[in-house]
Amino acid sequence: MNIISTAIIGAGKSIGAGMAVIGVVGAGIGIGVIFAGFLMAVARNPFLENRLLRFVFLGFALTEAMGLLAIMMAFLILYSN
Repeated sequence: MNIISTAIIGAGKSIGAGMAVIGVVGAGIGIGVIFAGFLMAVARNPFLENRLLRFVFLGFALTEAMGLLAIMMAFLILYSN
């Protein structure tokens, strides 16, 4: 390969990895929404805190997993041959 095609491939990888990281923004927003909803629910009915906390942690784990998958995809795009 010549140097121009190598530069174009490198630029494409950088752009693709940057676009893949946008999924982390969605995970951050999702985590904020989950905990905001939890705080509002506990403020309205404090007796349900223990039952709601299980769902909050489940939602947090699933949302964070999606963010980690987005980062993983960015690394795969950036460092693949």
